[in-house]
Amino acid sequence: MVETRVEFEPKAHPWAAIRKLPIGTEVEITQPNGRTWHGLIVPPHELSGPETVQLKLASGYNVGLQISAADVLTVIARPRRARAASPSAAAPPPDGPWVALLRTGGTIASRVDYRTGGVSPVADERELLSVFPALDAGGPVRVSSVFERFSEDIVPADWVRLAEHVGAAFRHGARGVVISHGTDTLGFTAAALSFLLENPPGPVVLVGAQRSPDRPSSDGFTNLPAAIHVARTAELAEVVVLMHAGVDDGKFALHRGARVRKMHSSRRDAFQTRNAPPLGFVDGDRIVLDPAARKPTGRPFHVDERLDERAALVWYYPGLTPARFRSAARGLRGLVIAGTGLGHVASANVRWLRRAVGDGLVVAMTTQTLAGAVDPFVYSTGRELERAGVLYLADLLPEVAYVKMLWALGRSTDPAEVRRLLREDRAGEFEPRRPLEAGP
Repeated sequence: MVETRVEFEPKAHPWAAIRKLPIGTEVEITQPNGRTWHGLIVPPHELSGPETVQLKLASGYNVGLQISAADVLTVIARPRRARAASPSAAAPPPDGPWVALLRTGGTIASRVDYRTGGVSPVADERELLSVFPALDAGGPVRVSSVFERFSEDIVPADWVRLAEHVGAAFRHGARGVVISHGTDTLGFTAAALSFLLENPPGPVVLVGAQRSPDRPSSDGFTNLPAAIHVARTAELAEVVVLMHAGVDDGKFALHRGARVRKMHSSRRDAFQTRNAPPLGFVDGDRIVLDPAARKPTGRPFHVDERLDERAALVWYYPGLTPARFRSAARGLRGLVIAGTGLGHVASANVRWLRRAVGDGLVVAMTTQTLAGAVDPFVYSTGRELERAGVLYLADLLPEVAYVKMLWALGRSTDPAEVRRLLREDRAGEFEPRRPLEAGP
């Protein structure tokens, strides 16, 4: 991009020019004390004072500046005009590898309505690129909206729809795919796509934000360009989640889609890989991948759309009676239990679980502790549950086990085959490497 600078006469009040500039304009404002502010113009809000401009700085923070007649305004670049294109409708760009950006809603594609205090999705592609005007600086990015809703409203049928869009993007020549997604259920979607997408030819990067683009310390401002960079350049062929690796704005962690969990309600580095190190890190333009990261193999890519939603995830707690427990499994083909410790529930449940397994219900056990693995052979309750037919799933996360149960049930009506599929490592969801446990 050729930099164009237009300086305004000091005699004219710079506010007269600023108020006419479109959202997303890159500007510099130099104050009489010599301090210069460089950023993008973002929408003002009702709390702004008169003649105040709000800038998005390179750090991701916002700053409100009250403009005086002595300030000097420099326009660096005007916002790019958004291209209306979608990976399923447009011809491949002629000038190199392109990235498909699939929008699903969530904080990363939203802004604050300061009249109500609520967060609402951005209206369209043009508005998204006004918030991220340099998103396609490294090459073509096609933006397509799959659906627009917060992640708590996403259901399993949406996972299938999203997988279909990913498949369409790769079939039309995308080098990689980025999915913007709300963080609350991002781990569920990442796990689902890990099973529904067989042998993806490139990176599938899910990315979110803990703070919306026009809040101070917004992480989406840095997360989304980093995800685009990974999709465009990384030698990676699996589903991953990209989020902050710590408090540093420039460093991000890549988490395997079937091993990641949101571990904090608001921190920017809320996402962690459980029972293993992250799959890689992004620091500026540098991408470092773990040897376990899956590379492109050239094997046929396939989207498996089969899910059977007749399953449930139940978190065991003291006081969950066998009657209530049984009612949660009524009419289902599969049941995932997040048990205590090494994978336990009250022994009073053994009898009805044995009977349910005999009637064809597939029952799988995971642990609430999230770190470590289940083991039925340490305590008598575990041995009783294992003899009753409960399938212990090593270190699988509860939500990953639930998603995998839906996937396995969709592939077979035979409980024995479903159990075999649940035990089989399909997307790196089981961790063979065991960290050294500290002794007493």
